Amino acid sequence: MTKPPVSTSPSHPMASLAAQGLERALDPFTTAISRAVQKGAELTSNLVHGSEPAKPAAAPGKPGLAVSPLAVPLPEMPPVGGVQIATDRAGFYKHDRKDVLLMKFAEGTTCAGVFTRHTIGSAPVDWCKKQLDANDGEDVRALVCNAGCANAFTGKLGADAARRTASALARRIDCRQRDIMLASTGVIGMVLDDARIAARLYDLEKNLRADAWHEAAQTIMTTDTFPKGASAVAEIDGVKVRINGIAKGSGMIAPDMATMLAFIATDATLAPGVLQSLLALFTRTTFNSVTVDGDTSTNDTCLLFATGAAGAPRIARAGDKRLADFKAKLEAVMHSLATQLIRDGEGATKFVKVNVTGAANPASARKIAKSIAESPLVKTAIAGEDANWGRIVMAVGKTEEPVDRDRLGIRFGDLVAAEHGAVALNYSEAAMSAYMKNAELEISVDVGVGRATAHVYTCDLTHGYITINGDYRS
Repeated sequence: MTKPPVSTSPSHPMASLAAQGLERALDPFTTAISRAVQKGAELTSNLVHGSEPAKPAAAPGKPGLAVSPLAVPLPEMPPVGGVQIATDRAGFYKHDRKDVLLMKFAEGTTCAGVFTRHTIGSAPVDWCKKQLDANDGEDVRALVCNAGCANAFTGKLGADAARRTASALARRIDCRQRDIMLASTGVIGMVLDDARIAARLYDLEKNLRADAWHEAAQTIMTTDTFPKGASAVAEIDGVKVRINGIAKGSGMIAPDMATMLAFIATDATLAPGVLQSLLALFTRTTFNSVTVDGDTSTNDTCLLFATGAAGAPRIARAGDKRLADFKAKLEAVMHSLATQLIRDGEGATKFVKVNVTGAANPASARKIAKSIAESPLVKTAIAGEDANWGRIVMAVGKTEEPVDRDRLGIRFGDLVAAEHGAVALNYSEAAMSAYMKNAELEISVDVGVGRATAHVYTCDLTHGYITINGDYRS
């Protein structure tokens, strides 16, 4: 009998009805999680905007792109015990740049993953889900990722290329195929030339080192204009553990795993089920709460690895109180990476947080926030520095979610645009226009029917987005 397909929701590939029930059970905590995200935002300033000087961005996948005006520097990213990294050029791009990444992990490393909900997933996504199903997230030994070719919508040829890549690496580092994770990013519809990767494996293995996190962040870039990373130190039962993460993404970014790849590693000792629970929980309020253009990629992948090299006690339950600090720091790393995707949105000049309060339930709040954040009319008004709150009213109402028109309120930052279903009595066009000139904006909407909240991060929509995507393959 054919085995049922694995769920593409952000849960372990072996997700059962019980796991799904757990996710539903977590819904009442959405508001609490949102508050935690605010703390994560505060921690982000230390993770990303610290005192370290800005690092120069590597050449992006598309030469000639100007670095985003919203760019932030890479933080210092010291080694994570049990993780070695190497990068090289396999030739997936016409210009001279590195485009293949190898991450090798210590024996006994555990792994969890969340993947795109896109119904046409890529060959690497299919591979990772299948192997995590086979090995239960235990003893994952390596990740190989390429930029420049997505290996998506490539049928059996693409699946075979993924398998050969894993097989070649498994032979080189002496492990099972199922202990290799894969990721790809780039143009959809092109079969991966796996021979290019195989030809570089010897040099990649020879050049493995622990302090190559910055090179890793640069290597996975496509139309990104700056590399993205975050780092934190947490304590588990008195033992210090490190968390490092890198991500890529600039366009084709939308909730449900956003074109995004993210790889996070820690030297904590965590059971696969713990990793999966934490990754799924925090994905909801980080990677799944960002949108550049409303388009979800075929390749979205976030993998979390735990090597156990720090010597901290093994944690087998996600609810273990000893994980409190680790949870906060992991969420902060993910929050930082997710918001950096928005800061590098294709053509973006404005970083925008959309808050929705007073909704009937969390799902409704999220749908309304997403509608505002993805509306071309709202986003172009932001690009033009026009506080056109009527477009926000439009974006709220078109969702057909419960809304009390006569209690609807809209704010730009601290400025009230509308209240009680009409323009605010103290509305000031001059004050609004001045606020809209800021590079970072906050739009808050209360729909007046309940107590549920949601937030989504987005950016403006400029001519730059059209320019970048109009000649993406040239």
